[in-house]
Amino acid sequence: MDGNGRWAQRRGQARTAGHEAGSEALKRTIRAAMESGVSALTVYAFSSENWRRPQSEVRQLLELFLKALNREIRELDENNVKLVFIGNRKAFSRPLREGMARAERRTADNSGLLLNVAVSYGGQADIVAAAQSLARQVEQGSLRAEDIDLHKLSDALSLAQLPPPDLFIRTGGEKRLSNFLLWQLAYTELYFTDVLWPDFDAGHFEAALKDFAARERRFGGLAGVEQSA
Repeated sequence: MDGNGRWAQRRGQARTAGHEAGSEALKRTIRAAMESGVSALTVYAFSSENWRRPQSEVRQLLELFLKALNREIRELDENNVKLVFIGNRKAFSRPLREGMARAERRTADNSGLLLNVAVSYGGQADIVAAAQSLARQVEQGSLRAEDIDLHKLSDALSLAQLPPPDLFIRTGGEKRLSNFLLWQLAYTELYFTDVLWPDFDAGHFEAALKDFAARERRFGGLAGVEQSA
């Protein structure tokens, strides 16, 4: 969800105004995903690299995140959305950690859209944590090193309960993954748009879905050749 700061600067506003507008774009996108029948939506809310930003902006961003969480959780719950957070929560304040835990508990039994929010998340750190988990199992004798394969590593990563993402959408004109779900995106279709995140709406989301629907996914195979399981 890229472009909040630039959106605000073009309007002569503080960057925090862009983040506030971005939260409205997220609400629109969640509604669009539900209306389109999307089963799982993962959003990159705060990366592990975002801690490098000026502390004043980080503080304001996290305060906005906590307020939005407390404000929106009721509506998410009423709409049968299951909310899950991925990433390293240890660096967050206690109120924010507790707020995330409450939101997850409240929506745990919901069966509608699965909304994964990546906070203090980094794809490289995700892979490292998975490797460390498997290494500990080898040390403890519950796993043999030669038994570690793609499935074992995948199962140790964030979002292990889900199939790989079908579509990656990045707003704001940049064309890179920025350390997001690096393992999981191996064969995901990539979609880039110049639209800044605060301007992103249901129409833009539908355009991305239509573009995705027109693609032929081969997963490393040949076009028109049926792949075995």
